[in-house]
Formats: sequence, C-alpha cells, structure tokens
Amino acid sequence: MKSINPIRILVVGCGNMGASHATAYHQMDEFEICGLVARGNSKIRLNENLKSSYPLFDDFDQALIASQPDAVCISTYPDTHEDFALKALDAECHVFIEKPLADSILGCEKIIAKAKEKNKKVVVGYILRHHPSWIRFIEESRKMGKPLVMRMNLNQQSQGYMWDVHRNLMKSLSPIVDCGVHYIDVMCQMTRSKPISVSAIGARLTDDIAEDNYNYGQLQIRFEDGSVGWYEAGWGPMVSETAFFVKDVFGPQGSVSITAKDAGSFGKSDNVDSHTKTESIRIHHAAIDSANKFTKADEWIDMKDEPGHQELCNREQVYFLKSILENCDLSDHLDDALNSLKIAFACDESVKTGETIKL
Repeated sequence: MKSINPIRILVVGCGNMGASHATAYHQMDEFEICGLVARGNSKIRLNENLKSSYPLFDDFDQALIASQPDAVCISTYPDTHEDFALKALDAECHVFIEKPLADSILGCEKIIAKAKEKNKKVVVGYILRHHPSWIRFIEESRKMGKPLVMRMNLNQQSQGYMWDVHRNLMKSLSPIVDCGVHYIDVMCQMTRSKPISVSAIGARLTDDIAEDNYNYGQLQIRFEDGSVGWYEAGWGPMVSETAFFVKDVFGPQGSVSITAKDAGSFGKSDNVDSHTKTESIRIHHAAIDSANKFTKADEWIDMKDEPGHQELCNREQVYFLKSILENCDLSDHLDDALNSLKIAFACDESVKTGETIKL
C-alpha cells in the first residue's frame, strides 16, 4: 500500500476531531494537507500546534476551488455534512466524514449514490471499529450465546467550550442520535441480527436548546433473535459524573464488561480520551455445579497497551488511505452507517411521539 504521489487533502472543520484527523495527515507521508477550513480561529490554532503553514480558508466552496484536493476530510457539524460531501464528490474527491454521515436519511442516501456515481471512496468515522479493545469486546460478547442483553451509556458533563460544542451539535441532532450511532453499530455487530423495534425516552433539562429538542435520552432496541439493547446519553452542565461509562453485555453463557477503573483520570466525562478508554475487559462464566456454585473464575483481559484517541484517529486514516489505494469495496461500510442512523432516527421519533417504532 504505497502512494507514488501524496494525496492532497483538504481538512474542513478544525475543532476536536478535525484537529485529530489533521494531525494524522500531518504525520503521514502518503497525505499532503492542502488547506484548513474553519469559520473561526481554530484553523489558526491548529496550524500553530502542527508548527505548519498550511493554507487557511474561511469558506469551503472557495477552498475547494483554490486547493484542488484529491480528498476532503469533513469534521464539521452534522447539518453541513450532506452539502459538503456532495460538493467534494462532485469535485472528484474521496471523502472521509465524521459520523453521522448526514443529518437525514435522504442526505445519507444521496451521498452514497453520489459516491457510486463518481466511483469515489467515502469513509465514515466509526472510531470504535478501529479500536482493538472494542473489537475484542464484540468478539467475546458473541461467545455468550443468544439472546444478548447489551447495556451501554456515554453521559457527558460539559461546561465552557464543550457545552458550546454540545449546544451547537443539538441544533442538528440529539445526543442519542449523534453518539448513539456508535453503540447501535456495536450492538448490531454483537448480535448479527435484524433490529425489529425501538422505544426511547428523553428530557429537556435546559432552556439553552430548542424547545423541540432534548439533552438527555435513553433508547431500547429489540432484535429478531430475542436480544435487547439499551443506550443512554446526556450532555450538559447538569449531567452526573457517576456511571457515565457503562459497557456491559450478558447472555446465557455469562457476561463481558469493559471496566474503565481509571477513565476519570483522563479528565471528565466530556474528555474524548475517556470515551474510548477500556483498560480491562472482565469475562464472567455462568456455568454452575450441583450446588449452584460457579465452576470457573472470572477472567480479566488487560488492555493497558490500548491506543489513545490520536492513535485511533491515525488508524482511521490508514483505513481511508487503504480504501483509496486498494480500491476497496465500501458498500457494507456505508450500508452499516446508513442502517445505524436509521435506527437512531427511529429512536428520536420514539422520544418525540411516545410510541414504540417498528423497523
């Protein structure tokens, strides 16, 4: 997998994820950043942090014309994804785009169709798919038999800059849609079964967001094989720091749990490193003897050498590079991205209607 000439890439959005992806490109010989695009000063700070002098742009359309990229990295708010991705594909560019693919199902379908029309690669930033601990977590969960019970959350107590980020995100999507697509995707990988219905509840805990939105939500999914999944997400200064990180699965044969004993040491729940930190996986075996005593002790899988957030972003870009250079078929990748978003939007509909949604 070797590129003769570096792939010229335009980075759009220079906040948390955009900065991490730009750092990955900056470190890879196979990519050459041809511009940084952001409306505010984040692009200037990113240039300073990278000790570089990449061309800076305020406007995406102007940047696309001026920089003539081979690929575009989109890490902006979800309500811009569809427009930016379609314009990039029309300019004959490959696209790396942060999840969700778009802020509507129709938008996702347009991007997927355009990528096929232009024969260009579109990779969606499902970071957990590149995390060895999460890959192992999914593998071990599949050994627990069927049906599975999957319990997950990611609550974020946010203030200052991160509360600005979360409020801006909620202009497009609720927390259970924006973050939920990750964990819905994980549940689908664990069960390899078709989701058949969803139900969800939500609460609006602040006047800082639109009246028709909510900053706390909880969803439940029923699968065709009898498995059930639960996910919870809340954003804001009122959110509890207690039990913000629950990743737990059990089935007839036992349970598998991510135990992030020291995740709090990486900052608070709105710190991106604490979102992917696993540290250890606990495997519990359900087998009992005639006295109803367990026949096997719990196992602990140490994950002390797991990659940090930046290394995971690096791995995402290696995957993006491979998809371009080796002309990988990304049909399943895009189908999965669309499917998880369809489920998340059904959960959003359930919150707003109070009804269980059949899929």
